[in-house]
Amino acid sequence: MDIRRRNNVNVTGPDDAPVLLLAHGFGCDQNMWRLVVPVLAERYRVVLFDYVGSGGSDLAAWREERYSSLHGYAGDVVDVCEELDLRQAVFVGHSVSAMVGVLAAQAAPERIGALVMVTPSPCYIDDEGYRGGFSTEDIDELLASLEANYLGWSSAMAPVIMGNPERPELGQELTNSFCATDPDIARVFARTTFLTDSREDLKGVSVPTLVLECEQDAIAPREVGAYVHAAIPASRLVTLDATGHCPQLSAPPATTEAILDFVESLK
Repeated sequence: MDIRRRNNVNVTGPDDAPVLLLAHGFGCDQNMWRLVVPVLAERYRVVLFDYVGSGGSDLAAWREERYSSLHGYAGDVVDVCEELDLRQAVFVGHSVSAMVGVLAAQAAPERIGALVMVTPSPCYIDDEGYRGGFSTEDIDELLASLEANYLGWSSAMAPVIMGNPERPELGQELTNSFCATDPDIARVFARTTFLTDSREDLKGVSVPTLVLECEQDAIAPREVGAYVHAAIPASRLVTLDATGHCPQLSAPPATTEAILDFVESLK
């Protein structure tokens, strides 16, 4: 199988530099990183890809049974790492991809040497002693609305996820990204994203980790960032002076600086 074609792999930056592997979240693709890539690629080899079912990936390769679990997405990450023979790459995962990176690092520890978790959440549903930001009923309603009218759901939810109402072009970009995703594929990815509880997986993280959160985030409140930071030994928590769930779009300079500071500290 041609992994580069399947996952629409693109590589930029110096060939002999350390590798940053950038992974997008639900309803998105590698284009979500475009505002941070130019600066990152000045010093690092940057690898971009789309999960099967997203962006420019080979949709014919999508299988519901594989992508009904975060392990299926982690499999895409490992496949890309093996195809490019990446060693000790820094995995930068946005939103649900932060937890995908945890699973990929456990599956192929020789491939991933550090994690950057951008607005992560190991569990979106509130639990005793844990605030994920949503009740079970909230998530049930969210998924029912998505499955009943995906385009309508996208138009309503994308601006909420993005935040920054004074910059409506950001919400529109996320809306367009959501709407470009096949509704049947989006339904599966959404259920996998919002119903998975990955809190136990955090205990197995042994690589250097940066947890990157925003001051205000309707999807991953700051209690979640604090939880992830506390659960991962020796992790670093950075709170960006930014709003929304996608700081790589809403605050690219601050996001880039935080990633570079962390990666430079690994040397």
